[in-house]
Formats: sequence, structure tokens, C-alpha cells
Amino acid sequence: MKTVAFRGPPLAIVAVGILMAALVLLRVSSGLAQEAGPTMLVDDLGVRTAVSGLTQPTSMAFIGRDDLLVLEKNTGKVKRVQLQRDDTGQIVGQTVTTALDLDVNSTGERGLLGIAVHPEFPANPGVYLYWTCRSTLPLDADPFQPEEQKCSDSTRSGTNGDVLGGGAGRFEAMLQVPLLGNQVDRFVWDGTKLAFDTNVVRLRAFLNDRTQPRPASAHAGGVLRFGPDGKLYVVIGDSLRRGQTQNLPMGWAPPDPDDQFGGPEPDNAHLTGVILRLNDDGTTPADNPFYSVGADIDGEAGSNIQKIYAYGIRNSFGMDFDPASGKLWAQENGDDAFDELNLVRPGTNSGWVQIMGPVSRIEQFKQIEVDGAPPDPRPNLLQALRWPPTNIADSPDEALSRLFVLSGSTYSDPELSWKYGLAPGGIGFVKGAGLGPQYQRDLFVGAAGADLEGGYLFHFNLTGNRRAIAVDDPRLEDRVADNSFKDDLTESESMLIGKDFGVGTDIQTGPDGNLYVVSLTDGAIYEIHRVTD
Repeated sequence: MKTVAFRGPPLAIVAVGILMAALVLLRVSSGLAQEAGPTMLVDDLGVRTAVSGLTQPTSMAFIGRDDLLVLEKNTGKVKRVQLQRDDTGQIVGQTVTTALDLDVNSTGERGLLGIAVHPEFPANPGVYLYWTCRSTLPLDADPFQPEEQKCSDSTRSGTNGDVLGGGAGRFEAMLQVPLLGNQVDRFVWDGTKLAFDTNVVRLRAFLNDRTQPRPASAHAGGVLRFGPDGKLYVVIGDSLRRGQTQNLPMGWAPPDPDDQFGGPEPDNAHLTGVILRLNDDGTTPADNPFYSVGADIDGEAGSNIQKIYAYGIRNSFGMDFDPASGKLWAQENGDDAFDELNLVRPGTNSGWVQIMGPVSRIEQFKQIEVDGAPPDPRPNLLQALRWPPTNIADSPDEALSRLFVLSGSTYSDPELSWKYGLAPGGIGFVKGAGLGPQYQRDLFVGAAGADLEGGYLFHFNLTGNRRAIAVDDPRLEDRVADNSFKDDLTESESMLIGKDFGVGTDIQTGPDGNLYVVSLTDGAIYEIHRVTD
């Protein structure tokens, strides 16, 4: 059995098709939480632990001052955390209860992943969750067909059906998921618990086909955000698919289908690598960028195209809206080359699988993906046997000519990228002046760090028009950090503001104006606060 190792995004390190035991998960389950804790590298900001004792937290949402909901990836639990502070504002205690317990399939990058509270909360008590359910039916003799098409209502019952296994059982666990096992559901908060209300959207989860005949569980995305327009934005990664929304207009090997479910068009079984924009009830806004395009296409594909805000996305663990401009920003995880920060405009085509990083660097992109990245270079297959990196274009013009073009779509280079990946994770803008006016409306980005334990925290100013990253280092004038190998900080030094945060998967401004960083690996939420004389 031959496998090809590759670098995955911050939630796990996996092997193509097999997704061997994730180093992050092993570190947490063995209790090796980082003892020293994070530090800030500037004198005017400090950091302290706000919440501890969590199990692989992925994201959070405030429902009141010092009152928050936190998601645990593998347990499927939504924890309610109520903080107690003394008269000086120091946290002196926490009360933790379980608001909801879902039956998740948490293999690899699946699980309980994203949360967003309705913008009119608590008048509208809606709480939205992105999660991966487990299949409730036993596996049969055909490993290439899922046992269920969608999640059973019973998986919301809270019987803790986590199927993450080890050894040979890991393959079975990966397969124990419905075809549309990633879903966004709306729940209602009653002051103590979350109760299911309605399904918003169902998305592809099952990954096993004869062209890549081993199960996988990668690139589920999962971030949810409500925009200033009141719409719900949902990101799902490519899920290792190779179809139209991965910029292969005719699929991976025309005239063959994308997989055993058809394709390459984005019907329900192939809608991956996209950011969706939805009304709060899951219906499609008529002002979406491809609404009229989808109206001219029959069936599920046309309906799904109407939902798309952006496509050509490999995978993402971070989205947020600029409080000054209202524009959407997102990070995108590359493979070995060119992690990105992007201003996501309506109708964006982000370029994957044809392009990562500036299109002018296409030759570097191809060379790194074909040869592998130092310090441990090894050839890889872009995590899909069906479209190896030797297929990448040899020139910028050729790469651009290959993109799948929906009328009204636009491609633009990322606002910042790293030549060799640093595994960026959660991102968040500072909302308000709680950290001081010098940080107001600035962007903070978490990154995994060299050993998945260091955990970088980056700080960015935006330019006056809020359309680009402002830089002081002349080496970054091209908006590419030309580091020397994966996880190397060369040319990122001026952006570094904190370290030892672990794998940061969410960054939120609290009602008190402080910044909160969720650390998957440390099982904690850290509070960044202003230091005054």
C-alpha cells in the first residue's frame, strides 16, 4: 500500500487517502498541552488564559458579556462558558456546561467546526453550526458507496457518537459518513440549551472512489460568518474533488466523470471549494453574483451556482469582515506552496487547482509541488491522484486560460502569500478600540508554527483604501513572504506579534473589546488585552 505524505492545514497532518493519525490530535489526547503559554511581542498588549480544560476547541461565539459558546471538534459538544472576573477585570473562574451534544464523525478535519450567532441575537435566538455527522447505518461490502445520503435526525440526539478510531478502524471511521454529511443547521438558544430548528444546507463529506481508492476526510472548511448585509457566509474546502469549482471545466480526465457520483458540474454531490452566501433561512439571495448565471442552468448545479459567492478555494480556516469597509477577507491554505490572505470580492475565482499565490509565480508553484518543499522535500500529488502537479501550467497566460469561468467571475492575486506554507488558521479583525486606537480595525491571523505547537500570531494593518495589506518591510513590497522552507518565518518577522498560541483556529473580538484566540492544541481560549501604565 503506497501513500504519499503531504502537509495539511492546521487541524491535522494527514497522508493522501489514508489520513494517518493527526499529530495535533495525538498531542492533545496524550495530555501534552503547552505549559508555558503564549506571549505577546509588544509592550502594550498582554495575554492571559480566559478558558481552559477544553477538548480541541475549533470556534466560539459570544452570546453575552463573559458568556460564550465554544465548539469541541471531536466530542461534538457545544460548551457554554460563563466567566467570572474580579473588580480589576481579571478572570478568576469559569462555569462550563454542555448546551448541545452532536453525534459527529471527527476523523481528520471533520467534526464540529463552525458557529455563527444571528446578527439580531438574542431577539432572534438563532445559532448556526457547521458540523459533520456520522452515518447511523453499518458499513456494507461496497466501500465506494455511502450507506446514507444525508444525516439522520437521530445524530442530533446527543448520544456522543464520535467515530474517531485508530489503526485499521480508522478506514472504517472515514467511511462512516453520509454522502452529504457536512451540514449547516440552525439551532435555537433558550437561555440554557440549544434545540434544533432547521437544516440550512447539506454539503459533500464522503470521500472514497475508485480513482483514489482509499478513504479520506480532508478539506471540510467549516467557518461560518454573518456579514454586515445580514447574510450567512459558509466555506467548504475542495474535499479533494477535481471538478468545475476546482477550475477543471471538463473535470479531471474528460470525458470521465469526477467520481462515482458524476460531476464535474457542482450538483449537490460536487459543490465543494466554495464560499456560499445564503439568507438566514438557507434560501438564496437574488443579488448573489452568479444568481442569473445559475438560473440558466438546469437542476442542482444551476441552483447551487446561484448560492456561490466565491469558488476555486482549496481550503480555509479563517474568514472575517473588515469593520471599516464591510468587505470579506479569508485565508486559504496551500499545499506545500503559497498559503494566502485574500480580499474576497463578489464572484471571486481564487484559482485553485490551477493557481496558488501570485499567478506570476506559477513556475515556482509548479516546481515546489512537483519536487516537494524543504526541509523534507518529497514529491506529492496535490492530495489527489486524479490531477497530479505535473499538470500545472508552465506560464501565467496558460494558467489563466484554464480557469473555469462563470460569467461575472474575477481572478486576482492574493493580498499576501507565503512561498512555503505557514499553515494560517483563524483570522479576525479588531472591532472597537479595546486594545487601543493603534490596533483598531487591524487584522490578526493565527498560524500553526514550525512544530504545530509554537503557534504564531500575526498582526496586519490595511492600506487606507482597505483593499491591501500595508507593509513596512521592503522585502514584502511584492506581497510575498519568500521564506526558505515550510514554517520558516523569513520575511514574516515584521508581522509577528505573538508566539506559542498553539494552533489558533478562531479569533474574535469580545463585548469587552479584548481579542480572544481559540487554541485547538492547547484546549484553551486566550484573551489579548491592553496594557496600560
